[in-house]
Amino acid sequence: MKGFDPQWRDFPDYIVGITELIWEGHGVGTLNRYYAPDIPVRTPMGLARGNRATIAGTMATQHEFPDRALYAEDVIWCGDDTTGYLSSHRTVSTGTHTADGLFGKATGKRFTIRVIADCAARADVIDDEWLVRDYGGLVRQLGHEPRDFAHAMIEREGGPGHCQQPFTPAIDEPGPYQSGGNDNPWGERYAALLGDLMNHEFDRIATHHDRAVQVAYAGAVNALGHDPAAAFWIGLRSAFPDATFRIHHRIGMDGGMMPPRAAVRFSLDGTHSGWGRFGEPTGARVHVMGIAHAEFGPFTARGSTLAGSVRRECVMIDDVAIWKQILMQTGFPAP
Repeated sequence: MKGFDPQWRDFPDYIVGITELIWEGHGVGTLNRYYAPDIPVRTPMGLARGNRATIAGTMATQHEFPDRALYAEDVIWCGDDTTGYLSSHRTVSTGTHTADGLFGKATGKRFTIRVIADCAARADVIDDEWLVRDYGGLVRQLGHEPRDFAHAMIEREGGPGHCQQPFTPAIDEPGPYQSGGNDNPWGERYAALLGDLMNHEFDRIATHHDRAVQVAYAGAVNALGHDPAAAFWIGLRSAFPDATFRIHHRIGMDGGMMPPRAAVRFSLDGTHSGWGRFGEPTGARVHVMGIAHAEFGPFTARGSTLAGSVRRECVMIDDVAIWKQILMQTGFPAP
């Protein structure tokens, strides 16, 4: 990799290595080295420009959860020295809430969630990022409901007219990474499957997911089989039945001592006009940022002509950020 420090064996080693250095190694200052000064970082909670905001947020999190650890589950990546590299890095994040902070008074409770970060880099510097944390799963493990926590967050930040704005395309700022991913067939296959699900073809789960599929979904859901998969995708789509589904980035990979796999970054833009994951319809305009990972296994699902099927699936959205958008537009009712 041109311009990268020779200590890194390859791009996944670079991503996993600097993540460990920043978090477990408490090397927050290394963000000045590894993050571009004007990097745009997009999360469902908003857009931050520059690594100062990343440094401040990292320190605050390390204060509130001093034993926080990020365990790498996978790095699905693509790119080259010309277009830049992009990693879709899935981690299992753990910690203990031992100090007051963003998540309220210290509870002493433990959490385990997943986080997926899409990071673009060239010449040893990350210069573009999309990050989805399972805040819904985190706050539930600390004793809150995502809706109630979003309500308290809006109040703490000054009310609907003054609080930090969740991310929407209207506030986005372009970064240097412009690629849409690669054309590996596993990425194409998974992107097509998500498109079918968002087109209400939920029967695809029975023919495209292994009967023993292991799923990890937002809300700290870890489950097995078709029913949890159907519950997640139907619950999400039914909440926003008129939303436009878009795929923003797609990666497929095979080899590297791993099964064939795919990473897809997607969005939904529409109104909260249906009963589903977010309760009674409110008519609020909502943008959903999501990142999904899939691994493919050797068994063909019953009734399918495909070779193999989805053996593992992980999909991250931010329930708290979605509730925040809904509450900001609906008269801010009390929990």
